[in-house]
Amino acid sequence: MSSIQKTPTIFKHPISKHILFWIGVFAYFVGTVNMNYHSGYGEVLNHYVIHVICQMILAYTVLYVLIPRYLTPKKNIQFVVSLFLLLCTVFVVFVAYHEFYHLPKYHNNGSLSTYDSYGIFWKRVLSLRIFIGKGTILLTPAILLVIAKFYKEKQAYLQLNEQKKSSELSALKHQLNPHFLFNTLNNLYSLAIKKSDETPEVIAKLSEMLDYMLYGCNDTYVPLHKEIDLIENYLALEKIRYDDRVNIHFEKEGSTDVKIAPLILLTFIENAFKHGVSQELKAADIHIKLTSNAQEILFDISNSIAQNKLSSNKEPIGLTNVQKQLTLLYQEHYTLKIEEENNRFKLQLNLPAK
Repeated sequence: MSSIQKTPTIFKHPISKHILFWIGVFAYFVGTVNMNYHSGYGEVLNHYVIHVICQMILAYTVLYVLIPRYLTPKKNIQFVVSLFLLLCTVFVVFVAYHEFYHLPKYHNNGSLSTYDSYGIFWKRVLSLRIFIGKGTILLTPAILLVIAKFYKEKQAYLQLNEQKKSSELSALKHQLNPHFLFNTLNNLYSLAIKKSDETPEVIAKLSEMLDYMLYGCNDTYVPLHKEIDLIENYLALEKIRYDDRVNIHFEKEGSTDVKIAPLILLTFIENAFKHGVSQELKAADIHIKLTSNAQEILFDISNSIAQNKLSSNKEPIGLTNVQKQLTLLYQEHYTLKIEEENNRFKLQLNLPAK
């Protein structure tokens, strides 16, 4: 049982993968050889051993010398020239071995007198057709290893980027949730001071909201209907707090089975209450419209701006964080438009449905 469990680990080691790769290359050459052109498997093995050795020299020189020195710093011309010179050198070495050792050894049962090594060597070295054909064969394993290396690095980069994005999102949520909780507890505190009969209802709704925020929105995307429930609970709490000081209109249309990033919409609504209601001495109003279908989610919110609005040097944590979350989760596939006109704050958000 122990040996079976260790086997996968052995094959996951980089050196083991390279050894298996070259064994596969060698097996391919030997397995596809035409024995009519060779005196036996001794000649075949001798020929393709040097063949694979030349390929290995070429491949690892490209991987660990040429790419780090020239291609990574984007010295493309130097890389191409160096690769060409390396290929020429390996090609000459291979032809020299083939013509001065291998073929004389196996040609005509070992007789060295009938094989013109020098003449055929220069003929092969100076042949463009042979150079292209043999150079392509010599270079193919190097190309495969370079592709595998870049693929592995790309996968590692994507994994690291995904981990970084998840960490950033987690940090933003942890910063956002206390911000929301602080505002809601302020509501509860105000009712408790008044000894309001609505205090138990507020506690119940707050409990539902905290349960969702702690356990129900840990996924990257959540069903829209859960976010709507959260918004309706929040609006109910704010309505209890402000009573006749605020007129709230929440309109929703379309499918609620699509998914959306959690707490995005609530943050914008929080911002509307913070800047449009809390500082307004007279009646304020907030209009919210949410439209969704299988392709997109449209969110519009507008609120009156308090005429006696107090200036604040505090950074708007909620609004700043939600914009960062939008960028992390939706990249460039969303539009956010914010404007102030005619004493109203307007926000329009267009998200792709998930």
